[in-house]
Amino acid sequence: MADAARKYEEEAALYREAPNNIEAEQALLGAILVNNDAYYLVHDFLKGDHFFEPLHREIFSKTSEMIRMGKVATPVTIKTFLNATDRVGDITVAQYLGRLAAAATTIINTADYGRAIYDLALRRSLIRIGEDMVNIAFDAPLDMEPKSQIEDAERRLFELAETGRYDGGFQSFQDALSLAIEMAGAAKDRDGGLSGVSSGIMGIDRQMGGLQPSDLIILAGRPAMGKTSLATNIAFNIAAAYEPADQSDGTFKAKNGGVVAFFSLEMSAEQLATRIISEQSEVSSSKIRRGNINDTEFAKLVACTEMMQRVPLYIDQTGGISIAQLAARARRLKRQRGLDVMVIDYVQLMQGSSKASAQNRVQEITEITTGLKALAKELNVPIIALSQLSRQVEARDDKRPQLADLRESGSIEQDADVVMFVYRDEYYLKGKEPKPGTDDHLKWEAEMNEARGKAEVIVAKQRHGPTGTIRLAFQAEYTRFTDLADDAYLPERFD
Repeated sequence: MADAARKYEEEAALYREAPNNIEAEQALLGAILVNNDAYYLVHDFLKGDHFFEPLHREIFSKTSEMIRMGKVATPVTIKTFLNATDRVGDITVAQYLGRLAAAATTIINTADYGRAIYDLALRRSLIRIGEDMVNIAFDAPLDMEPKSQIEDAERRLFELAETGRYDGGFQSFQDALSLAIEMAGAAKDRDGGLSGVSSGIMGIDRQMGGLQPSDLIILAGRPAMGKTSLATNIAFNIAAAYEPADQSDGTFKAKNGGVVAFFSLEMSAEQLATRIISEQSEVSSSKIRRGNINDTEFAKLVACTEMMQRVPLYIDQTGGISIAQLAARARRLKRQRGLDVMVIDYVQLMQGSSKASAQNRVQEITEITTGLKALAKELNVPIIALSQLSRQVEARDDKRPQLADLRESGSIEQDADVVMFVYRDEYYLKGKEPKPGTDDHLKWEAEMNEARGKAEVIVAKQRHGPTGTIRLAFQAEYTRFTDLADDAYLPERFD
């Protein structure tokens, strides 16, 4: 008897209908056809694809299109845009539209109907993802690792949670225009009038308009130029300026600053924190490491640390992380804490996810940079990825980097929206000191005084703006980059 009951339940499960509520769909459509204002109660979250019945999808899509164009949508005006030969049971589509409107009595419950339809659509999407997981797990090829399936499922679930859909597809130009206007309005209201996230360094913000969402920004340079220092400065500036703003759905969005994820593949979290503490407290990082600090300096460190504990800066110190692992952790952080900017230090220490790319370094870097650009678009956040330069820079008289100096430059240069180089003339001049007392030494001394404490950030590529050189001040003892004071604003000097 028990076996028969179990067999009946298994057979019933095979024929279960996907969750839906046709009556709620009919009530919502009827309310909109009677009073077009009802559409504006659900238009910000409900799309035609969320309806279970195909005819209802078409009716909602045509109706919403007409209302957005400023026209009146009624059973009479909408029927000409639907297939007149289609039938719903024993009646025509035109008659069905009339019945929907006749059955509607009020728009009071429109938002509730819309939310019920939306939630059921999400449940159907969850069922599809679950079915795909089961089918792939049963029929997975030998070269497909289980962790890659987990990462794919996590990606689809994240996209479903963030946007209500995971299948991508076309977006209307009207929706794109609305997003562009929203961005312009946000830039107008944001401190500094930037369309992107402020880096905290005015020179960079002026050149780039802030760090733009979905951009892959490559920050490159030779060792000892200060790549990590600049990236750390920017990351902390953004996190320290974080100012959340309430959204209508109860979530938070950054009005200024943002939540930052820092993937440190080279340094430990403790080393990174030491750099930031040194920068903020103005106590030399070398003195902190050696313990060569007095009571006053230690008190400054403690006070600075207490202030910094509230900063939304999250550090992942996993060495040799793969692009798939990085993407999974970034999605998780965005879902749990929010995410506005990502920093990766640095690209050449990452690993690809496929076995084929692991055998060819150029292919592996291509997979990584392509994956980072895709992740920036998916999460809609700027990603700052640090990169090493090849040694050919050292062979030239002019040591300023060029795009061709990027290691595996083909994919890095192609996938990046912005490529910036960090260059400090002071570093190279130090190694060229002539014999003291000579004319060459006097000339060298003058050049050294001019270059001391200064750095250049060379914007060699920018898809949405001009290229050029940004001059910054660099305090090596604190590993800190700041804006360079303009001579026009300095007090008058006399010889």
